[in-house]
Amino acid sequence: MKVAFFSTKPYDYQFFEAANQAFGHELVFFEPRLTLETTPLAAGFPAICGFVNDELNASVLAVLARQGTRLIALRSAGFNHVDLTAAKKLGLTVLRVPAYSPYAVAEHTVALMLSLNRKVYRAYNRIREGNFALEGLLGFDLHGLTVGIIGTGKIGQIVAKIMSGFGCHLLAYDLYPSAEAKALGVQYVTLPELFSQADIITLHCPLTPENYHLINADTLSRMKPGVMLINTSRGALIDTLAVIESLKSGQVGYLGLDVYEEESDLFFEDLSGQVIQDDVFARLLTFPNVIITGHQAFFTRNALERIAEVTLANISDFEQGVSSPNEVTVEQHKK
Repeated sequence: MKVAFFSTKPYDYQFFEAANQAFGHELVFFEPRLTLETTPLAAGFPAICGFVNDELNASVLAVLARQGTRLIALRSAGFNHVDLTAAKKLGLTVLRVPAYSPYAVAEHTVALMLSLNRKVYRAYNRIREGNFALEGLLGFDLHGLTVGIIGTGKIGQIVAKIMSGFGCHLLAYDLYPSAEAKALGVQYVTLPELFSQADIITLHCPLTPENYHLINADTLSRMKPGVMLINTSRGALIDTLAVIESLKSGQVGYLGLDVYEEESDLFFEDLSGQVIQDDVFARLLTFPNVIITGHQAFFTRNALERIAEVTLANISDFEQGVSSPNEVTVEQHKK
């Protein structure tokens, strides 16, 4: 099947071309993001492959459908950037990669926690300058602290397992409690209870209309002073302006982000020679107790191999008329 890939980098070409030896699809890689302006690139392609910051709103989907596209193959687990209602009306099938390497994201989550706590980023820069002083590098024991996990799917469960190994108390909130998480000693509580009791709060839930800006001025005010907040899920779960105010007041003591609400104009690009135009993001960079990585939590060899294999298998299923468990529908999204 002929597939147009958008938002591609050299590593996409490397892993997809290798995996495609077993599938034989015709893959064409485009560097630009998919937007209304770049839709002409997809003309004549029955399938397009999009990533997390490609625009798949009603306007873009309508153009794709008119140009002959029938399949939207996402090389991501998240699908909040897809207008599923419009896709259904246009007869477009949407397939995703529901799980690639939950260990990759979970391990990166814990890396952010450890780096923030033990000031690894500050120590690294100091040592390179010959400064071996310890002032300003004071951390704390994770052992005995309470970690609140919002979302206990596969990633959240692995985070729970890792933090259990540190000797942490584990609280969680999820609409669908997990027996596996409970077996690890996770205690399910209400969101207000989690916010008020957790020393560290980490987000592992998909973005839905219901949890947009889940972390906002009100919920931040309910947290422990000096709380550590980690987000490796979706940027819009956090009201960035509200968290900046909480950083300024000290209510949030540590912030680790791998995602950002307005990341589509920033992440996955080398902007080192430019002035960042996003004033909110620039303000985040001024805090000494904030670490931001550029949506790299998924970025392991294992995950990229799995993403390529599942994406291409999804395309083969569609081409052969095979029903796929990885299809995303508007009915599922409303559940």
